[in-house]
Amino acid sequence: MPSTVYDPAPLQPGTLRVTPIGGLGEIGRNMTTFEIDGKILIVDCGVLFPEEHQPGVDLILPDFSPIRDRLDDVVGIVLTHGHEDHIGAVPYLLKLKQDIPLIGSGLTLALIEAKLKEHRIKPFTMTVAEGQIEEIAGFELEFVAVNHSIPDALAVAIHTDAGSVLHTGDFKMDQLPLDGRLTDLRDFARLGEEGIDLFLVDSTNADVPGFTPTERSIGPVLDDVIARAPRRVIVASFSSHVHRVQQVLDAAHANGRRVALLGRSMVRNMTIAAELGYLKVPEGVLIDFKKADNLPDDKIVYMSTGSQGEPMAVLSRMVNQEHRIEVGTGDTVILASSLIPGNENAVYRIIDGLTKLGANVVHKGNAKVHVSGHAAAGELLYVYNIVQPKNVLPVHGEYRHLVANQQLAMQTGVPEENTILAEDGTVIDLKDGVATVVGQLDLGFVYVDGSTVGEITDADLKDRRILGEEGFISIILMVERGTGKVIVGPEIHARGFAEDDKVFDSIKPKIVAAVAEAVQNGVHDQYALSQVVRRVVGRWVNTSFRRRPMIVPLVIEA
Repeated sequence: MPSTVYDPAPLQPGTLRVTPIGGLGEIGRNMTTFEIDGKILIVDCGVLFPEEHQPGVDLILPDFSPIRDRLDDVVGIVLTHGHEDHIGAVPYLLKLKQDIPLIGSGLTLALIEAKLKEHRIKPFTMTVAEGQIEEIAGFELEFVAVNHSIPDALAVAIHTDAGSVLHTGDFKMDQLPLDGRLTDLRDFARLGEEGIDLFLVDSTNADVPGFTPTERSIGPVLDDVIARAPRRVIVASFSSHVHRVQQVLDAAHANGRRVALLGRSMVRNMTIAAELGYLKVPEGVLIDFKKADNLPDDKIVYMSTGSQGEPMAVLSRMVNQEHRIEVGTGDTVILASSLIPGNENAVYRIIDGLTKLGANVVHKGNAKVHVSGHAAAGELLYVYNIVQPKNVLPVHGEYRHLVANQQLAMQTGVPEENTILAEDGTVIDLKDGVATVVGQLDLGFVYVDGSTVGEITDADLKDRRILGEEGFISIILMVERGTGKVIVGPEIHARGFAEDDKVFDSIKPKIVAAVAEAVQNGVHDQYALSQVVRRVVGRWVNTSFRRRPMIVPLVIEA
């Protein structure tokens, strides 16, 4: 059950206030604010992707309302890595105040700068690396290398007069990383010895036992699948998964194939990664996808977006036969990514659609073509034992993940009262090694719908769902003022309602009678008469057809 909403008391001097704005109880929208002595630091600012019950929505943003009127107090935004669920909402925050500094690693800032360019925003940036320490308005920031499914990810230690906080960002403990960049457990241990008062820990895989498999285990599988493919190979992955694209490039090169990148975000991100040296492109492997048609089918690999079944992504357009690449018998499609919770149905539809077109679909369910970028339970236990934090705040996960992470912390000796099961908007104050929940803000979803931000409400989405699932009925009639006699109509039109329009003939007399009776009883307001019509038609439709369509009546007096 949601916590009771209550405002925190004013923040006392020398106390650090920590407020998760997003990322708790959901996979996405990761954003946390840290405030001390009137200054605010933000860590991450990501988006959440919509589910089926949110039709028409492009993105979901964190609710900026707690800081909207205090943007002059924001001293910077630390970005732990370049995934959309951690950087995707930055353009929308910077539209409110463009000169907030962005702090992150080289690749992370390059990816967000490219995104901001599309929004015509030129940001102020500070590039940092592991081992670097920066002092910003009362926050001493110390950056630590962590391994994740994108290069250049960082954890951040935040030292203040109130105590020290360690935020892992997204991480895992791959011992054989493709880029040789390990999660720096020595730094974690050193920070633990110095004293971590509050530990914010990635919870995404906290309910998965054991250890996350190494990224290197994927390479031989991809190589084998591509070697045995008789025709074209299409690999779908996240557009920022540099390591996965590297493995596809290497496997294609080893099997005498060339690679064409598909999808605007894939081309943009991999171009940046290659220019900065994070992606090593074998000589002569990449080819423009427009020229790939000239190659034999067994000499090409397409690297595309759409592994989550996104409607407008390349893979969905292939399934709908709306893409220039027509998938057919003998083609091999590899879904080289995990299933984000909520996307299962969309992904299974993609798999079914590709199979119907004759493709051999290889995915995590039938081959080891993906490993997670998040630490499993065994790794989290290691980290808790190394850091030995005083207080723990599980972040980045749905509620079951947060609970599982809390249990792991307790197993390593963190007292239950020192673990905080929070949700978006929970306000936590830290002082003298004590972390206390002091408030619960009422935060909601902010929907991006085309160029509209924040105007779409939950009520609007409910209307869209009704329109999509139940249909639409409009009733127009003109009545004589004073008598209520129907002069014109009722004219009834339906859309998305499977019955023939003739079925409405039986309800028309009841509408006429109900309006006349209402007028005789003194009802003359057009809105009130419209509601009479709505109730009559609504009861009839529900009783006769077990449907609840959107009903829009219009009564005109003459």
